[in-house]
Amino acid sequence: MFKLSKKADYGLIAVKHLAMHRDEHACSATEIAEEYGISTMLMAKVLQKLARQRIVSAKHGASGGYLLAKEPSQITALDVISAIDGPVLITSCVTNHGNCGAADKCSVREPLRRVNESILSVLSTVTISHMSEEQHEPVLVELQT
Repeated sequence: MFKLSKKADYGLIAVKHLAMHRDEHACSATEIAEEYGISTMLMAKVLQKLARQRIVSAKHGASGGYLLAKEPSQITALDVISAIDGPVLITSCVTNHGNCGAADKCSVREPLRRVNESILSVLSTVTISHMSEEQHEPVLVELQT
């Protein structure tokens, strides 16, 4: 099953939180962790990884915490996920590090490569500003009165 790691989920949560509060104040790891019921230590590690990749920046001092290093419209879901987990791959054969033992006879390598490219394309078009917009559930059935 293709699934994001918990750290990548938490990274997206943190960056979205920072986007929603960016005009108010810098947010601490503790503040974000408590808001979403996440371990403070784990959130701190996630934010440190995001800071190393220059997605967020740390503000030191009494009113310290984390801020977005860029506009939310310039940060994609792929940026955040890659900062936390590294390259997004759905299978180990979709890499630039050589072929697996079955590469000569594999019938799914090319289709999986295209699937992987599609996933990367979608993740690179979804920005944090998109994720921060108010979501309205679509109406499945509209009742006539």
